[in-house]
Amino acid sequence: MTWVSFVAIYFVTWFLALFVVLPIGVRRTENPEEGHDPGAPAHPHMWWKALGASLIALLISGIIWLAANNEWISFQAY
Repeated sequence: MTWVSFVAIYFVTWFLALFVVLPIGVRRTENPEEGHDPGAPAHPHMWWKALGASLIALLISGIIWLAANNEWISFQAY
């Protein structure tokens, strides 16, 4: 597996992991101000969620890299 393949797999898994961690710990604002969306989270904590998505994506991409280099899976077209 080339480094370009690893980066592509990492970015795909990063976005999937981000969508998984986005709803974690979301609490709505009890009394939203005029003009604010009542469904918007009070404190979204996006830096923590981006970090969590990065760690999850690194773990999954590492497992895929390990499996590809040990020839447990193959990306070759026959």
